Amino acid sequence: MSDIQGFFRGLTQYGDPGFSKFLRSVFLSTMGVSPKDSSGPVVGIANTSSDYVTCHREMPALIEAISRGVAKAGGQPVIFPTLSLPEIMTNPTSMYLRNLLAMETEEAITTQPMDAVVLVGGCDKTVPAQLMAAVSANVPAIQVVAGPMIPGLWRGQRVGACTDCRMIWREHRAGALTAEEVDDASKQLAPTGGTCGVMGTASTMACLAEVLGFGITGSATASAVSGRRREIGELSGLAAVKAAQDGIRPSDYLTRESFLNAATVLGAIGGSTNAVVHLMAIARRAGVAFSLEDIDQRTSDVPVLVNTKPAGGNYMTDFDADGGLPQLLHRIERKLDLTQRSSTGETLGERLENIPKKPVTGVGLVEPETPVNASGAIRVLRGNLAPQGAVIKTPAATASLLKHTGPAVVFHSLDDLNQRIDDEDLEVSADSVLVLQNAGPVAAGMPEAGALPIPKKLSRQGVSDMVRLSDARMSGTAFGTVVLHIAPEAAIGGPLAAVRDGDLITLDAEAGLLELHVDDATLAQRLSEHETYSELPETRWSKIQRALVGQADTGCDIDANRIGGHDG
Repeated sequence: MSDIQGFFRGLTQYGDPGFSKFLRSVFLSTMGVSPKDSSGPVVGIANTSSDYVTCHREMPALIEAISRGVAKAGGQPVIFPTLSLPEIMTNPTSMYLRNLLAMETEEAITTQPMDAVVLVGGCDKTVPAQLMAAVSANVPAIQVVAGPMIPGLWRGQRVGACTDCRMIWREHRAGALTAEEVDDASKQLAPTGGTCGVMGTASTMACLAEVLGFGITGSATASAVSGRRREIGELSGLAAVKAAQDGIRPSDYLTRESFLNAATVLGAIGGSTNAVVHLMAIARRAGVAFSLEDIDQRTSDVPVLVNTKPAGGNYMTDFDADGGLPQLLHRIERKLDLTQRSSTGETLGERLENIPKKPVTGVGLVEPETPVNASGAIRVLRGNLAPQGAVIKTPAATASLLKHTGPAVVFHSLDDLNQRIDDEDLEVSADSVLVLQNAGPVAAGMPEAGALPIPKKLSRQGVSDMVRLSDARMSGTAFGTVVLHIAPEAAIGGPLAAVRDGDLITLDAEAGLLELHVDDATLAQRLSEHETYSELPETRWSKIQRALVGQADTGCDIDANRIGGHDG
């Protein structure tokens, strides 16, 4: 039910409510808002743009379009800033600050007068943080994403950030491309504003925000520089006013079934492994029972149908040209609960009825009969190395390595990795399993370091992939046979901390197994000698992070109910 209070929602405490309202009216006059106008819906518009976030370059125009939509619907748009999280400009990693942005945004929503909020983000951790905040604040909320960039052209081939960045850098490490050639490519890999033009974390979360009900229909895939992205902004502004008037809150439409729908879509789009952590965090804030097993079952039960890198071969502009998320949903609707509602009040089924199914080209979206990958996108692994779980993105891996046993080559930390990975005396072969310890949320903020580089002496021999495992993450744009999110992490005494050089490790993705070939007594003895490790900077936030952050299997959110210590 609607609870419109406008600018007089949540009066500042001066010990005299009448004076508080009077004083607010005084300062509203500086905005050109008169008391008679100030009872209409106020729509806050969260602004995550900054000069540091290059992929948000087009956001001012998008926010202008959102404001226009709010005003057209009779609402009052109010733009407010929040922390900016540039993926490629933040040390040690933007994930280190995701929870801080979520907390800041939640407080901004709940302490400032707004009847609804439009959350405008895009760069990898901004959208998850905003969704976490929206769930906790539980006010009517619409998510608007920046949109992907368009591809560039290099040597007659389309290229785009950031899967192609990684491929080009791999060729450079192998000696196949000179520094001058890499520099030339760099000018074409990100030719416009917008998020990475492949199915990385940003595009994955855009799709999941839409299917969860936060984004309006068809809002996930239009490019950042397109006129349609601005049209989506205006329509989202209209939707935010309606959501405020109808009083539709996230708690009204987020259910276990809506998260199962999101997991199914994650599989069908060949989405980022990062989405596993983010979905778990959002679901926990929503109080919804949702587990790694749910993700494993749902992503394994649907083929990959979106033909974008890194699981496929093309770009988000191609997926959008084939109709984007609504056309994908038509092709998997038998696996979805179409009764789930959204921020606009429509059910998923009603949304699809308004956008008829149409033929696709196969360039950006394929039919179920000819999938990009038949076995889904993400598998959850367990075993004595990952008792609380780990994940692997199978379409991005080398098929022959998905069942592999090899000796461990262990790196104790990111610094150790940087110093020794290219040492010509490193005892390593193509059959080795590269192991990175102490890169989880407590130790290092969980950076995207899981796709360890192939040692140069092997890459020069033509080795392009190896089994790699860690408690870190990897970019949604990355590829390779990479096991991630091992929980509990090494820094707090997880079994990963007990791995030693030469230990045999078995990965069996189909069986969901990650096993260290060490007996229980030896494992226990090694862990008894473990010392807690962290290389996070000594700041007030890092102390909160180390003390209260959860592990990957629960979403790495801050557990405000736990004071001191760490229970994993």
